[in-house]
Amino acid sequence: MKILVVGSGGREHALVWKIAKSDKATQILAAPGSAAIAELATCHNIPVSDLEALTELAKTEAVDLVVVGPENPLCDGLADKLRDAGIAVFGPSKAASMLETSKAFAKDFYARHNVPTARYGIFSDAAEAKAFLGQFTPPYVLKADGLAAGKGVVIPTTREEAEAEIDEFLSGKFGDASKTLVIEEFMQGEEVSIFALSDGKTVMFCGAAQDHKRVGEGDTGLNTGGMGAYSPAPIATDELVETAMRTIIEPVARGLASEDAPFQGVLFAGLMVTDEGPKTVEFNIRFGDPECQVLMSRIDSDLLPYLLACANSTLADMPPLAWSDRPAITVVMAANGYPGSYKKGTIINGVDEANAMQGVTVFEAGTARDSAGSRTAAGGRVLNVTATGENLHYAVDRAYAGVDTIDWPEGFCRRDIAWRALKRH
Repeated sequence: MKILVVGSGGREHALVWKIAKSDKATQILAAPGSAAIAELATCHNIPVSDLEALTELAKTEAVDLVVVGPENPLCDGLADKLRDAGIAVFGPSKAASMLETSKAFAKDFYARHNVPTARYGIFSDAAEAKAFLGQFTPPYVLKADGLAAGKGVVIPTTREEAEAEIDEFLSGKFGDASKTLVIEEFMQGEEVSIFALSDGKTVMFCGAAQDHKRVGEGDTGLNTGGMGAYSPAPIATDELVETAMRTIIEPVARGLASEDAPFQGVLFAGLMVTDEGPKTVEFNIRFGDPECQVLMSRIDSDLLPYLLACANSTLADMPPLAWSDRPAITVVMAANGYPGSYKKGTIINGVDEANAMQGVTVFEAGTARDSAGSRTAAGGRVLNVTATGENLHYAVDRAYAGVDTIDWPEGFCRRDIAWRALKRH
């Protein structure tokens, strides 16, 4: 099979790495790909926003399956264009992608389909939004309606702070994404991510993980796209997963199908484990980044037939995915200053040495190669140092040994990834 992977980050590097292990993958293309992905695939320099050119590439190259990594092209309708051209695609339609495109749509959708979630209100008027705060006690949860690269959530701890944030959101803190604002009741509990493959009719559990969104140790500081992740998550017991699949993920998949938007791809449920059971924080319509990196490291099955089954609506014919019992962890190395402004072009050494370590794989999220062939930093989140081990302690030790092998003075990482799970051990 000839496969095209759309995207260029650490998630896509992990997807290409996993697909490349399949005997069925004879050729892998990537668009735009990256210097790291180019070691496993033929890269075509087409931005993910150019839906016409991506569709044309898939047609010209007669690819058997397109796997779309990031959310933006899906939310813009890439999967629809590909399906219209008769090309199999792992990734939902524009209509099904509304779950992630609009938090306001998603909250109303959960209400329509009795999916447990926090109480909420949707506002574009500041005075109404501020009045609504009176329904809750602090802290408050404020979310930009639209896509904001995983950063569009603020949790003010006082009413005064919340009112100031409302003004900022509605006056363009996140551009058009925050012209509409969702205010939610704060849910007490522990967050967990549960993934499920879906072919529009059938859903299949595809792993659980926990990530670390805050930039600082102890989960402090600004929100980021994610500073690390680990899988399995001890909180995701068999019982919790069964409840989440039955009360949240299956109703969401059924609900989308009933609204003529069958979901073909991966459903990524961000859940809060509360005293009343799991509740929905949000749904994303693609693999998490960096959760994908740990899931790909733990799936023992050949993933490619499952991706194809989602595209062809034949997931019911597939056995459950087989998993390694070895935990996996990924530590994000980011450029100093991230998630604020940071410098690009700094030299990174030692990645090959880290990759040579037992159980360590470095996925490259934002790197390039300079004229001398050296790795350079080309983004905010730059490397995903990923490791597996007999238990979580071993995996964590290996990942940080990998980090310490990398020589990049202009980068940093959190030193406490997986602290919640380690505390449980």
